[in-house]
Amino acid sequence: MRYTTHAQHTAHTQSSRLEAAVEAHFGDRIVVRSTHQGEADRTGEVIECHEPGGGPPYRVRWEDGHEGLFFPQGTASVVRAETTRG
Repeated sequence: MRYTTHAQHTAHTQSSRLEAAVEAHFGDRIVVRSTHQGEADRTGEVIECHEPGGGPPYRVRWEDGHEGLFFPQGTASVVRAETTRG
């Protein structure tokens, strides 16, 4: 991609950062949508957040019981804890 001015480059970079920003906190759910037909989505609960502002990486307990560090990308989305409580 070629930019003709510094302002155009800066505007593109800032909008890309905003679009890519993911924020999750303890208790939120991570949903990773499948990209393959017939493959199930993955769901897990955020049990630890390494950044105070809610940025990745997140320690997630997946529905199969295993835990791991997760860096969201692609088809990952966050469901806020307050929307999952009745």
